[in-house]
Amino acid sequence: MRLLTRREWVFLAFILIYSSVPSLGGALRVLELLGGPAVMPENPRAIAFPLPIIVHALGSLLFCLLGALQFVPGMRRRHPGVHRMMGMTVMTAGCLSAMTGLWMTHVFVFPGELQGVLLYWVRIGLGFSMIALIAWAFVAIRSGKIASHAGAMLRAYAIGQGASTQAVLGIAWIVAFGTEVMGLWRDILMVSAWCINLFVAQLLINRLSAYGARGTQASHRSGFGRADIGATR
Repeated sequence: MRLLTRREWVFLAFILIYSSVPSLGGALRVLELLGGPAVMPENPRAIAFPLPIIVHALGSLLFCLLGALQFVPGMRRRHPGVHRMMGMTVMTAGCLSAMTGLWMTHVFVFPGELQGVLLYWVRIGLGFSMIALIAWAFVAIRSGKIASHAGAMLRAYAIGQGASTQAVLGIAWIVAFGTEVMGLWRDILMVSAWCINLFVAQLLINRLSAYGARGTQASHRSGFGRADIGATR
């Protein structure tokens, strides 16, 4: 029996490649802060406060890569125990990523060309939103509300994957204009990445809801609603 279908393997490969740019940068920074060779551009904030950067990079890496496995139907169906165990790791990693992101956004002093007022407040709002979504996902699954759990985790994942979309948009900007985006346009580009991710997440949630509704209607038309199933036991 195959662990995953071909489509699921393609999905995981896409997430791995999509997450590779910020994940690789974060991993190299962590190695540098732990005493490895300095291959990344110098960052005085990283030297002064290495711990939150290390926790943020590792938390984001686990949340993005392990989180992708949580959305694979084959893993949930064939290995529900692994799904539950990994889910706790993903939730913890997501909260650590969001909390350290909030700390760095508020405490670190960024040059105006790297973070303006718009980006500051969006980062603060999304950081708290990500923590709230993960908390709600935990409450929902404990209450048996699977659809609410999945929707909350999809939205939290969309926020957590913001760095990947920001990297793609940033590279596209460099290709188009020959220089790195700075100032207000950088704020707009960074915020746009989260908007794109949340829009895609909402499309997926709507699709899952419509699929679930069709399944429920089909079961009623066939005469096997929940009451009928319970009566046959």
